[in-house]
Amino acid sequence: MAEPWIPRMHLFEIDDQPWFPPFLRAYVQTGLTHAWTVALPPLQQCSPATLVANTLRRVLGASVSAHTYIDFCAGAGGPTPFIEQALNAQLLSPSPHASPEDKGNGRGSSVSNGAASPSYAAVASTPKEEGVRFVLTDLHPHVEAWEAAARQSAHLTYVPEPVDAANAPPDLLKRYGENGNGKGKGKGVFRLFNLAFHHFDDGLARAILRNTVETSDGFGIFELQDRTFSGFLTCGLFGIFILLVAPFLYWWSPARLFYIYLLPIVPFVLVFDGVVSCLRTRTPDEVEVLLRTCGADTDDWTVQSGRERHLWPCGYLNWIICTKRKQ
Repeated sequence: MAEPWIPRMHLFEIDDQPWFPPFLRAYVQTGLTHAWTVALPPLQQCSPATLVANTLRRVLGASVSAHTYIDFCAGAGGPTPFIEQALNAQLLSPSPHASPEDKGNGRGSSVSNGAASPSYAAVASTPKEEGVRFVLTDLHPHVEAWEAAARQSAHLTYVPEPVDAANAPPDLLKRYGENGNGKGKGKGVFRLFNLAFHHFDDGLARAILRNTVETSDGFGIFELQDRTFSGFLTCGLFGIFILLVAPFLYWWSPARLFYIYLLPIVPFVLVFDGVVSCLRTRTPDEVEVLLRTCGADTDDWTVQSGRERHLWPCGYLNWIICTKRKQ
């Protein structure tokens, strides 16, 4: 991640407030999902969700298929179903000639604070016959939306009960973890935080990291913003993007169009919350400080991070991937 402009500030986001109407929150969350899943050639080689899948595959290498990926802050589904589709499409039909540049990872990418990433040749050794499973969970489950997403893929499932990321249920981890005998098939747990980790204050972030270190084999933090000039600029451009594409995405919903154009609450909240998200987002070094001081033994954990451009000229995916070294 580039050097931040200003110190981190944990301000409030409108979408998080209990007084914000649920139907407007749904409109805002749909807009965020489209930010993850829509690609606009030639400005984008691929969607940010696909870029996350590419990054997981490149950084984890052959071990990418050794995990079950659990999204502990799935919201209404977000990008995870699309990450699952993109990653499994690659794993089930690997190309021996693939490269980071071919997959949209080449421009503006960097890796820090960790070992070198495995080559694509190593990744290509992943067995063709087996995909990886993704699981949607949240403290406030969106069962109806998750059920609809799960119907689209045999590799996507969900937990209908509330799940606290700071105190993950042992039965859930057993079901999908290394010692489980259920759908996890003995795989390790890899936690996903997509556009989510910046929502946690330091105390909650440490609690979540401690529970993660004690119960999981790795985790990934993926954010579409940061505390740089390009991060703030991208948030402003996103408001314009919504105004331009809304007729094509929401032509079937006059109510959505009303709150985008006539009473533009949706674009205002997206831009306002985007700017606040920039202010809340931590650098890799700041996340590592929380990790090393979370109260768990992190000696065997490695931290890698990078920044991949997903939107020309200023939109970047910031990622942090932490994994536990095998004994």
